[in-house]
Amino acid sequence: MNPYPMYPYYGKEMKCEEKPLSFPPQHQEQQPGLEYVMSPRPIYDNPAYAGSCKLQDRVALITGGDSGIGRATAVAFAKEGADVAFAYLYEEQDALETRTRIEQLGRRCLPLRADLRTKAACAAIVEQTLRRFGKLDVLVNNIGVQYPQHSLLDITEQQLEQTFRTNIFSFFFVTQAALPCLRPGSSIINTASVTAYRGEKTLIDYSSTKGAVVSFTRSLALSVVDQGIRVNAVAPGPTWTPLIPSSYSAERVATFGTDTPMHRAGQPFELAPAYVYLASDDSRYVTGETMHVNGGSFITS
Repeated sequence: MNPYPMYPYYGKEMKCEEKPLSFPPQHQEQQPGLEYVMSPRPIYDNPAYAGSCKLQDRVALITGGDSGIGRATAVAFAKEGADVAFAYLYEEQDALETRTRIEQLGRRCLPLRADLRTKAACAAIVEQTLRRFGKLDVLVNNIGVQYPQHSLLDITEQQLEQTFRTNIFSFFFVTQAALPCLRPGSSIINTASVTAYRGEKTLIDYSSTKGAVVSFTRSLALSVVDQGIRVNAVAPGPTWTPLIPSSYSAERVATFGTDTPMHRAGQPFELAPAYVYLASDDSRYVTGETMHVNGGSFITS
């Protein structure tokens, strides 16, 4: 049974040539955006998803876990038995909603407000996680910003630094702080993007950081494989998260994701199982890889 009739199963209830699924025009002024004001709200929790103790009593730290893909991952991890710490920038109401849902599932949750563009803040969230839970088993580096520009010449030095500090420096800094406490069997998962592989003419700096995430993932995997630690990435295609209305114009939001072979953007709950797989022992023979969850975006490559 399909729990979300507005997202039919392709090949059964909807033919690919039918009308694309689009969103109402909307825009937010500040990144990374607020989930609770979006219309429609992103779908982060799949009621048909039943956990099977894949992460029982493990501890996960997720950056950007208050909303979007991070929130969906946090909820899926909790369903699998994990306690979750997550970092967020300023989105208090979104963070509270995420914490409430995790605690409803019977797991402990630690929201951490932090600006992860600095190394000190990255170290602090790892320290607070260890202080609260006593260990760390899974690290998900997930935060990101994007500032569309029509030309390379429009990307200022300030924007370039902001994008790199958020999208790749934080991944380095959080992982540096976490690595000494990870044990054999631990997993690091980095959020990359389809833009690392296809490019995006209005997101040159963003796409560059995501390419760096892929290389960071591969190189780090080789570096720590002898310690029994696995490092992988997920490369989402267009996904309905707060980053979209907070970075794109209302007009572009209205057509977001409709150019994929599935004629729609993904929902966060459709990404979460990939993170569960990479965090759990199901992927114990997988490291240095990137999973592509993108609505078939490479079919027309």
